[in-house]
Amino acid sequence: MDDEIYTDHIVSVLVHNNPCVLSKVTSLVTRRGFNIDGISAGPTRQNDMFRLTIVVKGDDKSIEQIQKQLYKIIDVVKVVPIIKSRMVGREICLIKIKASGNEKHEILQIINVFKANVVDVGTNGLIVEITGDSDKIDSFLALLEPHQISDVARTGIVAMNRWDRPYN
Repeated sequence: MDDEIYTDHIVSVLVHNNPCVLSKVTSLVTRRGFNIDGISAGPTRQNDMFRLTIVVKGDDKSIEQIQKQLYKIIDVVKVVPIIKSRMVGREICLIKIKASGNEKHEILQIINVFKANVVDVGTNGLIVEITGDSDKIDSFLALLEPHQISDVARTGIVAMNRWDRPYN
């Protein structure tokens, strides 16, 4: 029996912006026994289209099967596997941190190192925005862990394949 390798796979799905299309796509994936580790959805340049970026864990053969099955949904226009070696991916994270005087100074130093942004400041703390790959955001959150993080909101990854390069 072959040892199957389960890894994260990212699939970009272009769909018509119709009611229930997100539900149809997620149902198809979960009915096949896959857990969706992340999903992002947003409009494209075409007003009637949305792009879904879905992260699922599985082996290559199973992911191929999911891609084929997605085309059976009438609202699915295009399914593109994101290739890790060619991927450009970003995530946005908002972090609400309780902080006072000296603590704010220390947090601001961390923010500067990671090129994050303060998007709100109040008497009890601040809200920070960071954009980057998942590893960068995980590292940033780890450094902030000793401080009083009161809330975190992450978008999940948005990704696409790089342009073909003639020199590769």
